[in-house]
Amino acid sequence: MTDATAMATEIRETPQVIARFLEAERSTLESLGTRLRALDPAVLITCARGSSDNASAYGKYLTEILLGVPVASIGPSIASVYGAPLRMKGAAIVSVSQSGKSPDIVALQASARRAGALAIAIVNDAASPLAREADIVLPIHAGTERSVAATKTCLGSAAAMAALVAAWSGNAALGEALQRLPESLGRALDADWSEAFDPLVAAQSTYVIGRGPSFPIAQEAALKLKETAVLHAEAYSSAEVMHGPLQLVAPGFPVIALRPSDAAHGPMGETIARLTAVGAKVFAAEAGPTAAGRLSVAATGHPFLDPLAMLTAFYGLAEKVARARGHDPDRPTQLRKVTETV
Repeated sequence: MTDATAMATEIRETPQVIARFLEAERSTLESLGTRLRALDPAVLITCARGSSDNASAYGKYLTEILLGVPVASIGPSIASVYGAPLRMKGAAIVSVSQSGKSPDIVALQASARRAGALAIAIVNDAASPLAREADIVLPIHAGTERSVAATKTCLGSAAAMAALVAAWSGNAALGEALQRLPESLGRALDADWSEAFDPLVAAQSTYVIGRGPSFPIAQEAALKLKETAVLHAEAYSSAEVMHGPLQLVAPGFPVIALRPSDAAHGPMGETIARLTAVGAKVFAAEAGPTAAGRLSVAATGHPFLDPLAMLTAFYGLAEKVARARGHDPDRPTQLRKVTETV
């Protein structure tokens, strides 16, 4: 294994990926925002798996908070396995897929279109089946991703979801912060999260927690530890972890807390205090001066984009943890880059 993994290289490409997307898809985003405001869907459906599903779940929170439109993730098997007819007249569906080739994702989008939904595809391959059969395509312009671990494509997809919400809602603050996001993520690449390195390398299990838009980012972080470091990691809402999962926390149990600077900041602080009280070793990613147990966050200028800066920094940590635990993050032994499920 070389020192420069493809995963490490691709993490550092992320700011350029998002800058290309924002520039290339500016007019598409504007027209999409106009179309969604005219359609005024009562519900938005998402369809994705794996890291792409985490990116779409991040978009779910932004959509519900800023637009008040409920978002539901429909399991692709509803169409591909069960062939259940859908009633989606006047709705919209956003399908998120790096490859755009998975038969079940393609099948659900096709079923939704037949049922009357506007189909939007966020893909890395603009010539893929999913893109060809969508009404509107948002290519993320990530280029080839060689590592099995999705990093720049996941962050690119999440940024595309945020841009979709900004265009639809007309939220000027979010739109302006998005334009600065490549620069913000460039700073996040150099964030020092090394304090959590040794505990994660030695761990048998860990939790990653978040709240609101940072919760699906916690899900993505936990997935990356499983994929790359072969570390049992579970993600929870900071509210949900206080129920059954708290019972598994023993002294020294490592917890990564992605603490947002939005309305969830206070409640999540209460959870962190409770976890610390029962012996967890909590590393809180949050704004503020350097302190023990605090992982630095590159502020993006908008609290709903800060989770993307957290994820950028986390990816760098996960890559290092994987190598220290003796694993090649580019080539997990049980996984493939493109997973085509039926």
